[in-house]
Amino acid sequence: MTILITAGPTREAIDPVRYLTNRSSGKMGYAMAEAAAGMGHRVILISGPTQLDVPDGVDFVPTESAADMYRAVESWISKADVAIFAAAVADYRPAHVPEHKIKKTGDTMILELIRNPDILGSTRSIFKFNGVLVGFAAETQNVEDNARDKLERKGCDFVVANDVSRNDIGFDTNDNEVMLVYADKTEPLGKHSKHHIGHLILDKTIALASSNIAVTGQ
Repeated sequence: MTILITAGPTREAIDPVRYLTNRSSGKMGYAMAEAAAGMGHRVILISGPTQLDVPDGVDFVPTESAADMYRAVESWISKADVAIFAAAVADYRPAHVPEHKIKKTGDTMILELIRNPDILGSTRSIFKFNGVLVGFAAETQNVEDNARDKLERKGCDFVVANDVSRNDIGFDTNDNEVMLVYADKTEPLGKHSKHHIGHLILDKTIALASSNIAVTGQ
């Protein structure tokens, strides 16, 4: 089957030399892409800027901003049976980006931000994707409740949720501890390396996609 995976952060330009971003390393998404390619699946890896090596055997689509990633997903999603959105996409971007570097002129500077397009939220409603859809939720409080709300609003089959307020997992570490939030249940996964958790998530996703194909007879 064909698996589309987004990974890494996005960068939103403030001026030609500065940008807004987040602490995502992309390790989880890249681990899933590597594992899926190793299983013989076609993998479309749409990635924001990372320091990671591109896994062998994937169709790699580099992006910078949330708008770039939105356009890439829109272009590639029709080829996919499964979509896993592991990227940490910026919710907002600067409303105006000047042609030249902003010079220091005072003690404060105010940035006006506007909302970015919602990639995960567009997948069912705008892109008309009917395959297995997996979202990610990086939360600092009410992790399970927020993940289930995201699942319902965006039409996911399940959401991978983790508590990024902890300093022993998540950002800037090689380990993670997540829960898989479905409409009718929650399945915690213990603390493991991101590489191992990526494999576990991929196994769950492929099993779900295979069962859907068996039911529909496709």
